[in-house]
Amino acid sequence: MGNEMKRWAYIILLIVNSQWSIVNSTYGQINTDRVMMMGRNALYYEDYVLSIQRFNMVISAKPYLSEPYFFRGLAKFYLEDYKGAETDCTSAIERNPYVENSYVLRGLCRVNMKEFARAEEDYVQSTRINNRNQGSWHNMVLCQMEQKAYERADSSLDVMIRQWPKVAEHYTMKAQVRFALEDTLRAEEWIGKALEVNPYEGPAWSMKAMVDLNRGKYAEGEKDLDKAIMQMPRNASLYVNRALARFNQQNLRGAMTDYDAALEIEPGNYLGHFNRGILRAQVGDDNRAIEDFNFVLEQEPDNMIALYNRALLLDQTGDYKGAIRDISAVIQEYPEFWTGYQTRAKIRRKIGDTYGAERDEFKVLKAEMEKRTGTYKSKASKTRKKSERNPEDYNKLVEEDIRQPEREEYASEYRGRVQDRQTDLAPMPLYVMTYYKRKNGPSSFIPFHQTVENFNRQGQLPLPLYISNVETNATEERMTQHFQDITAVTEVLGDSPETTGLYLRRAMDYYHVRDFEACLADLDRAVALQPLVSISYFLRAQVRCAQMAASNTSQSPDTGAKIAYGQALDDLQQVVRLEPDMLFAQYNIGNIYVLLHDHERAVEAYSRALEIDPRFPDAYYNRGVVRLMEGQTEQGLADLSQAGEYGLYGAYNLIKRYSKGK
Repeated sequence: MGNEMKRWAYIILLIVNSQWSIVNSTYGQINTDRVMMMGRNALYYEDYVLSIQRFNMVISAKPYLSEPYFFRGLAKFYLEDYKGAETDCTSAIERNPYVENSYVLRGLCRVNMKEFARAEEDYVQSTRINNRNQGSWHNMVLCQMEQKAYERADSSLDVMIRQWPKVAEHYTMKAQVRFALEDTLRAEEWIGKALEVNPYEGPAWSMKAMVDLNRGKYAEGEKDLDKAIMQMPRNASLYVNRALARFNQQNLRGAMTDYDAALEIEPGNYLGHFNRGILRAQVGDDNRAIEDFNFVLEQEPDNMIALYNRALLLDQTGDYKGAIRDISAVIQEYPEFWTGYQTRAKIRRKIGDTYGAERDEFKVLKAEMEKRTGTYKSKASKTRKKSERNPEDYNKLVEEDIRQPEREEYASEYRGRVQDRQTDLAPMPLYVMTYYKRKNGPSSFIPFHQTVENFNRQGQLPLPLYISNVETNATEERMTQHFQDITAVTEVLGDSPETTGLYLRRAMDYYHVRDFEACLADLDRAVALQPLVSISYFLRAQVRCAQMAASNTSQSPDTGAKIAYGQALDDLQQVVRLEPDMLFAQYNIGNIYVLLHDHERAVEAYSRALEIDPRFPDAYYNRGVVRLMEGQTEQGLADLSQAGEYGLYGAYNLIKRYSKGK
């Protein structure tokens, strides 16, 4: 047992000391700067568990630092451990109370825990440190609205409008506050101001539509919703509201189309399923209407109106026993639902239950004689409110009890990697060589290059290399194997220091554990030993880009980033010299030029990639995006159309959005 413990202690020392270079050789202390960078790299690439391990090491070595607590809290926030993230943010604030990001993140944690008063305190503190933090002001107002402190929210918005008078969103939030205070006239004024500032402000058009629909102005409301949907095409509630506007104008086909669109975006939308079921029943699409009501009843088993509608449809499709079962359940809940008795009597006669039918008919006759007022007449309205449960209104479409304006989302800089934050008009990511790739999506394009295939056949790496622009994270088991492989390869390199394949192998291990500094050192050595191996240059370029992406959070690259991207371009140009048909190198060159805001050269690089393979969808997509950025709308839309044709269906969303401005 003693020897076994010594063996494991030796392995741990190898990993910590020799392989990772985390321990300072002179003083035997942890190189916290290095470990922090590794943790932040892992965080950027969504390896949250690995990043927490790194930050734990820094905290153990230097518990007085605030930064590792903040970043560990950020990792926990991504993992939805909001309580743990809040605790870490508090620890960061205790060590340095002058860093606004700690308050901002803690505020988001408290928002997710529904602790709006405490979240508001954090945002107040953030604005004291930096009064120009627009996101903190935004979130503070939303917290005040959640607490129904509308006057306080109104005052905060006055400050925001003074500071940022050209931001339409602030005016729409003022309108939200006025709606909450039941001041519709003032709300309309603020909606108008928002649209003056930005005629393309989707939430403002949505609010304007809400006002029109509440007043019964369905044609005007539909036009407003058209404009809102143009700006917010993935908002299911907008389609549901437009469907109601169309239904009230007798446009059943248009209403059905909107419900289909709403349910494609949000398959669990209750109103979408219920109302589509009603419309399907009206046009005789009975079986699919039953599917919609089955969904509603799965969500609300006690929804008697949905149950009665399903009963009618089961009757239509010949399931008489099922229809009687459903109607009986409704009658048990509403004993004076005379329409239900009449319907059940008709169905009972169909199956020969004359006695049961006569009993139902007698109940109805007796009730009519007692009331002497005839049968119940439903109200003239074509719709009913969601909370209204009168079964006599079974065939009416449902709308929300009160049409509320769309609620603003909380502003957050912590919603994923930097390249994921701007999803409106951004290129597809770089292609990389990796052990881990996701399954191909709808695109028929399969990334392949013969050089990589030949390299895999040599068996120099423990796993095959894939070319992909969508990596997955290694499992914990795989991560452990990478650490062990680093140890094993280092021991072998001690005896064979001139082996290029071993440096590439260890570089891939370092890459997947996000130690980019050590990875680059090994790739430098591999290039020096064999300068004609294109894979080494490609890998070195991708690692330089990964290192910059993880460390440079601004939209514009700083001087250090420009140098690193320049080195990456040099490496990719060398790949092209060695492998002229390597379209992924040309594509990555284009992406780097986009990062450097050199759009002309980016277009040239994407065009060269398409000369190699005219069916490369990502190159069409990115060239289209860059051309749209440059105002070349017609050419950009043509490229996006090609990308969509070859399977990148997200291109159609951009086509729809930007073709409106032609």
